[in-house]
Amino acid sequence: MEERDLIAKLKTGDQEAFKLLVTQYQNIVLNTCLGFVPNLHDAEDLVQEVFIEVFRSINKFKAGSKLSTWVYRIAVNKSLELIRSRKRAKRNPFFKSLIGLEDYQDTIGSETFYHPGFELENQERAKVLYNAIDSLAENQRTAFTLHKMEGLSYQEISGIMEVSLSSVESLIFRARRNLKKKLENFYKNDR
Repeated sequence: MEERDLIAKLKTGDQEAFKLLVTQYQNIVLNTCLGFVPNLHDAEDLVQEVFIEVFRSINKFKAGSKLSTWVYRIAVNKSLELIRSRKRAKRNPFFKSLIGLEDYQDTIGSETFYHPGFELENQERAKVLYNAIDSLAENQRTAFTLHKMEGLSYQEISGIMEVSLSSVESLIFRARRNLKKKLENFYKNDR
């Protein structure tokens, strides 16, 4: 089915079209979410949230970009929302105690780190890398993750992030430079 036909059917609430959309994009969305939140359970929850948002917002979609770009943007935004909410909760112990989250652990920094793309013996190194990536500025982390982990072109990232091509180039350059420093410091201090 052509994209414009799929979009038209989605806008009418066609359930078969929605099933087709989920089938086409679920792995892409899962991998995108795993690039930001390297815990399979959390990423799977995010995938559900992404498709719920797509279903709720499809009538707002303007065909100014490709459907895939729009779905990526929602996946990135949902992932970043989760990261931001966890950081807020982690920074505010009083709030956590009020809502009963005393035992909250940051998924990336906890023992529950899990990304299915890594063998068990590489989990520790991957955890260090994800912690370094997570410490980047949000826009650097987004550009870097979409490029290096999702394999998207600078042009595609430009569309998803709604920034210029030169901004994407700059963000990825700065992300690489910052990651290199962070990893060099970690391994220098780890010895």
